[in-house]
Amino acid sequence: MDSKITVTATIDADAKKVWDYYTNPTHIMNWNFADPSWHCPTAQNEMKVGGTYNARMEAKDGSFGFDFEAVYTNILEGKEFTYEFGGRNANVKFDSLGDQTKIIVTFDPEKENPIEIQKGGWQAILDNFKKYVEST
Repeated sequence: MDSKITVTATIDADAKKVWDYYTNPTHIMNWNFADPSWHCPTAQNEMKVGGTYNARMEAKDGSFGFDFEAVYTNILEGKEFTYEFGGRNANVKFDSLGDQTKIIVTFDPEKENPIEIQKGGWQAILDNFKKYVEST
């Protein structure tokens, strides 16, 4: 499980909007969950190196939830960022394609769940983000 996992999505929106919707807590709460039975009731984001990201993800019925917490280790404003969470790293790139933006998320897998489940969960969240951005 030493190899990284990558998920991608091409969003029908310019890079400025995509960056804003991906990093602004008001927007994060509207897309940061993999399944419609879940939600993200709170999000905080301090977009600077050493700054923290915290998003609460929980089942709408209250049966389960967790806080996703990370610390930024590198930020290239509007283009990409890297953060560390629980001894793992993730990198998010925003490639401008004119009226579209390709997001590439690469992350270290955890050891508890199969790669396919992890990739599927992160891809579902990214697909939810795409749907949210394109509908607003």
